[in-house]
Amino acid sequence: MKLWHCADARSFRALWALEALGLDYDLEMLPFPPRFLQRDYLQINPLGTIPFLQDGATQMTESAAIVEYLATRYRGQRDKTGVDLAVDPAGADYGAWLNWLHYGEATLTFPQTLVLRYTRLEPEETRQPKVAADYARWFVKRTIAVERALEGGDWLCAGRFTAADISVGYALLLANTLGLGSELAPAVQDYWTRLKSAPGFAAAKAKQKGASAIPAA
Repeated sequence: MKLWHCADARSFRALWALEALGLDYDLEMLPFPPRFLQRDYLQINPLGTIPFLQDGATQMTESAAIVEYLATRYRGQRDKTGVDLAVDPAGADYGAWLNWLHYGEATLTFPQTLVLRYTRLEPEETRQPKVAADYARWFVKRTIAVERALEGGDWLCAGRFTAADISVGYALLLANTLGLGSELAPAVQDYWTRLKSAPGFAAAKAKQKGASAIPAA
């Protein structure tokens, strides 16, 4: 198995899951954005996006889907690590688990990518502070669902740490990178503190830092 990754980008979800599950894999670090800064990567992934996961004949580019794939395909790894990132399809929380997996990307990460673009990635003359501020507010308002889910416990579903927390957890990592963490409700900030101590997080941070000359945020 091999993961192409940029430090603290969306691909961190996949890296976090790989480390939490204790899977064997190779890590290829890339500068961000790789489609501009490492053009030969386009021969591997024509979209130039990350993550890119190769597992035998399987090739995947969507971060939440990769986390779901790893959690279910390699669920037996919990015998080695004691970590189970999946939820049984017959279980009461299966729907919530799937929903949070996709909520983390589609609802929480998407608006932040526009904040990132219009505050940091665009040249100075084409940056859009008003657009960035609007999408930052959009993101913060949509964390109310996370706050409410946490009223029932420390984690989003199933009463334990799962892949759902990895998906949403990355969105909170990005929020803190963008300076939005202080705008989150106290319960969500406390959740972020727990996530940093959750299985695989510290190992993933260490792995990307050790594998690259690019400083991890």
